Amino acid sequence: MSPTIGRPIPFANGVLGKCYHVCAFFHSADEEYRVMMPFYRDGLQRGERCFHIVDSQLRADHVCRLAAAGIDVEAVERSGQLELRDWQQTYLRDGRFDHSRMLASMQQILAEGPRDGYPLTRVMGHAEWSSGDWPGVKDLLKYEARLNDIISTDTGPVICVYNLSKLAAGLVIDVMRTHPMVVIGGVLQENPFYMPPEELLRVFRDRDV
Repeated sequence: MSPTIGRPIPFANGVLGKCYHVCAFFHSADEEYRVMMPFYRDGLQRGERCFHIVDSQLRADHVCRLAAAGIDVEAVERSGQLELRDWQQTYLRDGRFDHSRMLASMQQILAEGPRDGYPLTRVMGHAEWSSGDWPGVKDLLKYEARLNDIISTDTGPVICVYNLSKLAAGLVIDVMRTHPMVVIGGVLQENPFYMPPEELLRVFRDRDV
């Protein structure tokens, strides 16, 4: 077993222990990168794989920020240690969100790390697309709830990044309820609003009725 697996992961002035599904709320890109960049560097230095999903319009800025932090983006992409994808390649293939397809994709992404010789995969996904009028977007919360069934300390952490300035206010509490851990004000903490997947999905079904 790799010495990385089971080792606590420092993140956002805290430590990721047994819960690896996190929603991270930020008010600006600068605040986001202040918190997230040490997490990216730590994963690469520990020999783990990083998988980042970003808005295609912000891809160049993301690469520039990684490079400015001392990450040799070209080298880690070439080796496969860093994989950078756009929303349209992941969440919004064919211009729509299919939560079952995305769950299967995330399972594959997390499984590819050990298969390719990496102890863990650290996933970061920018999620502001969820405020758009995309077909299937109403199933985002089902997807987030079900992610808890496939994320473990053996696969690696999944950080869902939400920019509060671009997020519909009504989504904030519902998004929080799907994540056992949350980052608010740059600090990682256990989420008191979290509900287990089956219980939460039952609430959503009742609400839809």
